[in-house]
Amino acid sequence: MPDFLQLGIRKEINHTLKSLGLVTPTPIQEKTIPSILAGKDVIAQAQTGTGKTLAFVLPILEKIDSSKSDIQALILTPTRELAQQISKEIKKMIENLEDINVLAVYGGQDVEHQLKKLKGAQHIVVATPGRLLDHIRRKTIDLSTVEMLVLDEADQMLHMGFLPEVDDIIYETLSTRQTMLFSATMPSEIRSLAKKYMLEPENIQVKAKRITVDEIRQIVIETTDRRKQETLLHLLQEHRPFLGIIFCRTKIRAKKLQEALIANDYDSDELHGDLTQAKREKAMKRFREAKIQFLVATDVAARGLDVEGVTHVFNYDIPHDVESYVHRIGRTGRAGGDGVAFTLVAPKDLDFLRMIEKGIGQTLEKQVIKGISIPDRDDYEQERSSQIKKARRPISKEKAGRASEAPSRNRTNDSRRKSKTTTSSRSKRTR
Repeated sequence: MPDFLQLGIRKEINHTLKSLGLVTPTPIQEKTIPSILAGKDVIAQAQTGTGKTLAFVLPILEKIDSSKSDIQALILTPTRELAQQISKEIKKMIENLEDINVLAVYGGQDVEHQLKKLKGAQHIVVATPGRLLDHIRRKTIDLSTVEMLVLDEADQMLHMGFLPEVDDIIYETLSTRQTMLFSATMPSEIRSLAKKYMLEPENIQVKAKRITVDEIRQIVIETTDRRKQETLLHLLQEHRPFLGIIFCRTKIRAKKLQEALIANDYDSDELHGDLTQAKREKAMKRFREAKIQFLVATDVAARGLDVEGVTHVFNYDIPHDVESYVHRIGRTGRAGGDGVAFTLVAPKDLDFLRMIEKGIGQTLEKQVIKGISIPDRDDYEQERSSQIKKARRPISKEKAGRASEAPSRNRTNDSRRKSKTTTSSRSKRTR
C-alpha cells in the first residue's frame, strides 16, 4: 500500500501527518487523492469515519497557490459543526506551510469579524450554504476565482433542503472549476446535481468491511411512546454511563427530554438548531470536558460530532434511515474502546427497525427489562394494534388535496432556476 508521499503529498504535510499518527492512507484517500491531484471531477461515496475529509483536504493544499490572494477552494458543508471540524483539520495540516489561509463561514458568527478576515488573503473557504449566500448578496465574497469546489455530506444537504442554495452558489463559480462531491448515499437528486455540474466525473466507492464496528453492542428495547421517557430514565439509572449521547428526532422532542433529565437531577445539556452558536459551542465544550454526563442531540446538530470517551448512545427516537443509525451509534466505541447503543422501539417503529437490520446485515439483540418502569406487554400490543388501524385508515380529501398541490410548487422553483440560468450572459458553469 502506498504512503502519502507516494500519493503526491509533499514532505511538509507528510511530516504533520506522521506527528498525528497518520502514516497509511485509508482506502478512500488512496483512491481519491491521485484523481483530485490530476484535476478530475470526483464523486466519492463513503461512510462516516473512513477518512474522507483528508481525502479532499490534502490534494487541495497541494494545489493552492499561496502567491495569489484570491479564494481558490470552496468547501460546502450542511452544518456549522462540520464546517468548524473541517477548518480545524485544515489548520492542523498547514502548520508547517507558509502563507496558506483558511476561513470558516457559518451562521452564528459575528458578521463584522468575518468581514475583517475577508479583507486579508483567504485561499480556502469552508462554509454553510445560508451564510455564504449572505456574503454573496452583500458582495463581500467573490467566488469567480474558485478553482476547486467540494460538496461534503451532499445527502445531508439534500435532507436539510439546501439543494436550491447549493444551486445558487455553484452558479457563482467559473465553468473551469474542479468539482468534488462526497456523500454517504447517492439519492437521485444528488446524481442529478452531479450530472448538471460535473464533467466526466470519476466515480469512487469505498465500502467498509462491516458497516458497524464490532466493539459496539447494539440492543433494542421494546417500549411505547407513552412510556418512552420512563424507559430511558430506567436505562440511565441501571447502566450509569460515563458519557452518553441521546438522539431525538426533532428539536422540540430534544428540548422536552432535556427538561425531564434536568428535573431528574441528571447533568445534561442539549444540542440542536434552535440554539445560538455560542450555546452550542458551550454545550460541546462541557461535554468534551466531561462536565456534563449526557448530551441530548438531533441528527443535524450532531453531524461531525467526535468525542472520545462516549460509552453509551441512546436512540430515544429510532432513526429513519440506515446511514443515520450507523452515524449515531458510531459516536461510541471510538479509538478501539467498547460501546453500547440502545434503541427504544415503539410499535410504530417496527418497519424502521426491520429496515436497519436489513441494511446492516444483523439481527439486533432484543432485551426485556424487568421492573415497574418498563411497559407491560398489553400496553405494547395495544399501541401496536392502534398503529395498524391508523395505517389502514383511508386518506382524507383535505390531505389528498394538499398532496396534489406539492408538485406545482416544485415546478415553480424549477422554472425560476431555469429562467435564471438561461437569461444570464456571464461565463458561469451551466453543464
